[in-house]
Amino acid sequence: MKAGAIAAHLLTCCGSLVSFDAYMFGSTLNGVGEDIDILVIGPGGETLSNLKAEMRSAGEQLPLHILCMLPSEADQSEFVFKERCVPLVDLATRLSRSGFNSTTHGTVVKAALPL
Repeated sequence: MKAGAIAAHLLTCCGSLVSFDAYMFGSTLNGVGEDIDILVIGPGGETLSNLKAEMRSAGEQLPLHILCMLPSEADQSEFVFKERCVPLVDLATRLSRSGFNSTTHGTVVKAALPL
């Protein structure tokens, strides 16, 4: 599964992502690698617990590696910039603009969710 399809799948299956800024980084963006690196930035507590449960379910067949950060941690570390993270919404939007057909690919793509 390519980066755009993964992003669309996660955005579709993980409703709690609306409370987070979500990114993909690492080798998957270049079409290589064996794991899928996802960064979520947002609140902790119950909201994060709900997201983790959704991600576990959505990623049952995917080798997801999820990194969670509070906004202050992300700002201080400049992780998004340093690791060249790409928002999941951007990846999913590129996929829908490229003529993705959900009936032939087996994945439902909703309109990109605002983060």
